[in-house]
Amino acid sequence: MLMRMIIDSIKAPLLPVDMKDVLMTPALLAKDLTVSLHGRTLVHGINLRLEPGERLALLGASGSGKSLTAAALLGQLPSEMTAKGELQVHGQSTPLNRRRPGHGNLAAIQQDPMTALNPMVRLGLQIGIPLRDSGLSAKDAHQRAIALLNSVGIEDPERAANSFSGELSGGQLQRVCIALALACRSSILIADECTTALDVISQAKVLEVLTRKNKNKPAILFITHDIAAAAALCTRAMVLHHGRIVEEASMADVLAHPHHAYTQRLVEAAREGFGSLHRRGGSDVVALPSAKAGAA
Repeated sequence: MLMRMIIDSIKAPLLPVDMKDVLMTPALLAKDLTVSLHGRTLVHGINLRLEPGERLALLGASGSGKSLTAAALLGQLPSEMTAKGELQVHGQSTPLNRRRPGHGNLAAIQQDPMTALNPMVRLGLQIGIPLRDSGLSAKDAHQRAIALLNSVGIEDPERAANSFSGELSGGQLQRVCIALALACRSSILIADECTTALDVISQAKVLEVLTRKNKNKPAILFITHDIAAAAALCTRAMVLHHGRIVEEASMADVLAHPHHAYTQRLVEAAREGFGSLHRRGGSDVVALPSAKAGAA
């Protein structure tokens, strides 16, 4: 299933960059995005453009600055860190250093669903919060929550809606988090390592949900070190290394013709049976892709 998704994604046509500029305003645009801690620069002047409905991968090892970039875009950096640059959401300027937990156009899918969900509140109620905020009654919000759980592949959505997070598996909880993001009706999803802790079967199910076509298809910034998962989902990729973008191309070109030495090592590691990549001159180890045995 996962290999079929990778092949289909590589075949997907891409608009030339100049035609994109003419046809549409980007869903998300970051210019010269820089993140610093006590004067030390951690993310160096990233330029990122995400088109409406596009699925873009931000690839890199642990410590490359991927999650810091996501936090800066979401307004969730720790207080001791600062972000500089320009951020536009659907053409509207947005302050980088202002916390934006309720931004209607941005929703996050976090790496660990157990920490993203409240263990003391039933899942249907949590999904229902943004639905209630949009004007739905409690009854309608509950029914819509069940429908969303069904849409992301939960086999018994009514039972799941009445469950607590500790009663579901990791793969199921990650799909619950996707349902929660969809409930926000956001046009942009920022998914930070959302398949990393899942077994390969659960990974495939989550990726299938994210690739599923619907009339309100959100743009997705998929942040990962897992090239196989990125290839199954995304049509374009940016490679981040030591806080700098070192390569940007279509996913097909990144896989077939990686230019930067770091990208070449990432791709080669993925090709060699998803082994480990040891960076020369350091002790970092990157597993590509990350997979754990377990139930969906």
